[in-house]
Amino acid sequence: MTAPGIRAARPGELERVEALWLEASRWLAGRGLDQWQYPPRRWRMAEAIEAGDCYLAFQDGRAVATITVHERADPEWWRDDDPACALYVHDLAVSRAAAGQGLGARLLDWAGALAARRGRRLLRLEAWKTNHQLHRYYLDQGFELLRIVDLPHRNSGALFQRPAAAPAGPAASAEPEER
Repeated sequence: MTAPGIRAARPGELERVEALWLEASRWLAGRGLDQWQYPPRRWRMAEAIEAGDCYLAFQDGRAVATITVHERADPEWWRDDDPACALYVHDLAVSRAAAGQGLGARLLDWAGALAARRGRRLLRLEAWKTNHQLHRYYLDQGFELLRIVDLPHRNSGALFQRPAAAPAGPAASAEPEER
């Protein structure tokens, strides 16, 4: 497969974004993880697409991953952490057809480069508290676990961050490409 092209998802692509999310949800359930085991929040995906914050990655003309990156810090997680110094990653999902190729890492590097270009010092994300394999993955990607926030009404709460640095190579392209 070729290197991924990344561009903002378009309003007519909500189903494409949702399909990637649902595939990831089924895969997680198959591994015995309760992460994302609730109906997709189409309204949240639609809002991210409308705002230009939801991106799709393409390989060989097919959408193989999605990531949402924006400037809004969730106040339940980040109120004490200078929220304005970072961009925030949400809903990173890679198709099983593209799994094992480092695509998630490239998307995180791309998001870090985007944060740096926007003058942000950090790239942040929050992860499912009980998905320890995912925690290990983020640590392996250079993120630091800041803390785990335990709120009874939320299952996420493992807070990670890393410096927003532009990597060398294709992930550092100036802006998302158009397709």
